[in-house]
Amino acid sequence: MPQTLLAETLLGDGRTVSIVEPTSADAAAICDLIREAFGSRATVEPPPPALAETPQKVAAALAEGFGVLAVVDGVPVGVVIVSLDGPMAGIHRVSVRPGYQRQGIASAMVEVAIELLTARGASAVELVAREEFPQVVAWWRRHGFVEVGREGTSLTLARQLPVRLEAPSADDTRAIGRRLAGVLRAGDVIIASGDLGAGKTTLAQGLGAGLAVAGAIISPTFVLSRVHPSTVGGPALVHVDAYRLGSFAELEDLDLEVSLDDSVTFVEWGAGIAEGLAEDYLELDIRRSLDPDDETRWIFLTPIGGRWTASRPELEAL
Repeated sequence: MPQTLLAETLLGDGRTVSIVEPTSADAAAICDLIREAFGSRATVEPPPPALAETPQKVAAALAEGFGVLAVVDGVPVGVVIVSLDGPMAGIHRVSVRPGYQRQGIASAMVEVAIELLTARGASAVELVAREEFPQVVAWWRRHGFVEVGREGTSLTLARQLPVRLEAPSADDTRAIGRRLAGVLRAGDVIIASGDLGAGKTTLAQGLGAGLAVAGAIISPTFVLSRVHPSTVGGPALVHVDAYRLGSFAELEDLDLEVSLDDSVTFVEWGAGIAEGLAEDYLELDIRRSLDPDDETRWIFLTPIGGRWTASRPELEAL
C-alpha cells in the first residue's frame, strides 16, 4: 500500500519535507529512526523503552492507530506514532533524526497528527515526557500541553483537541461566526490564525452579525484595532489585527485591558502573541482546501482553559 501524502513544508535550505502516513512496510525504517533519535539523547536511568523498539512493535502500533512520517529526499527523518482509545488519543515515539532537529519537523508532524485526530473525533490527546529532559517538556508546553499527572520522573502531559467545522463557502464561514456568537459572552477572547485570505475577517463578520454590533467588520490592519459597540445592549466586539505586532508588549500598548472584561475580543494573527490576554481563550485556525479551485475552509476551534473546555459541547454543535 503506498504512503498517503498529508502535507508538505520546507527546510531552511529549500528542500521539501513530505509528511506522509506510513504503512507496515515502513516499520523497519521507522524503528531504526526511533532508536537513532532517542539514542542521541543524554543517558538516563531507566533507559527509554524506545531504545528497545522493534519493527514488529512498530507495525502493531501502526495497525492499531496510525503514524505520521516526515520524509526528505526519500529518506525518513521524523516520525510520530499515535494511539486511539475512544475520545482520548496518545502521542508516542516523537523522533527526529539527528541532523534534522530544530528545523520545525517535529512541530509539523504533531500539527498534522492533531488535525488527523480531530477529523477522527478525538477530543483530547496525552503523552509522557521525562523531567530529565526539561527542554522537551518545555517544547510540549509551548504546543499547548499541560501536566495532568506524574509518576516518578515521568510526566503525563495533555491538551484538548480542536473541534473541526467545514465551511464550503464564504457564506458558510459567516454562518459559523453567527452561530459562534451565540456561545460568546463578555470577557471572551478569540485568537485567530490562518493563511492570508483564509477567512478570518469573514468569520469576524459573522461574529459581528451574531452579536448585533455596529459598523462594518473589515480588516483593521492599518488601525490595529476597532471597537464595534453593541446595538442591543450586549458586549462590544473588539477586532484586533496583530499581523504587524512582534510581541505581547506591543499588543499591550493598544490598551485592550480597558475593554477586555466588557467585550468580546477577536485577535487576528494573534497566535504566539495574544495568549497573555486571558487564562481562558478560544484558539481559532482556518485552513484552506489543498485544491486551489475549492472554496472549502476547515475551521478548527481549540478550547483553552476551564471556560472553553466546559463549552466544548456547544462548539461541537455549531
